[in-house]
Amino acid sequence: MAEGDKKFGQAGQLKPGSFVLIDGNCCQVKSVEKSKPGKHGAAKARVTAMGVFDGQKRSLLKPTDADVEIPIILKGTAQVVAVMGDMIQVMDVESYQTYEIPIPKDIPKLAGGDEVEYQRFGDNVKITRKKAAT
Repeated sequence: MAEGDKKFGQAGQLKPGSFVLIDGNCCQVKSVEKSKPGKHGAAKARVTAMGVFDGQKRSLLKPTDADVEIPIILKGTAQVVAVMGDMIQVMDVESYQTYEIPIPKDIPKLAGGDEVEYQRFGDNVKITRKKAAT
């Protein structure tokens, strides 16, 4: 799978917890409301989602049979290489690729040598959790 890959699905098939691209931003679905079809219109799906990498709330309104882009998010394990102010440098343990990303506010006290799990889509990288020391 290449960076930034996506597949297509139908708006009516989205469920809370799944992922969707809204305006090119990778978002996790929080809620889906479906309206009944009218006399001349199709049923619509109103999707409320939260940006995975920026935390912004976004919404999407489409017919339930319309195509939506579903991002393929790559997950991996990385090791913290350096903490530089409000940025942190991590290195993937398999590909040895390094990423510089902002320190996540919800994961306290990351230090060099810690192993973390991360999600990546395109140029965006986010640490999801710190792995327990073994």
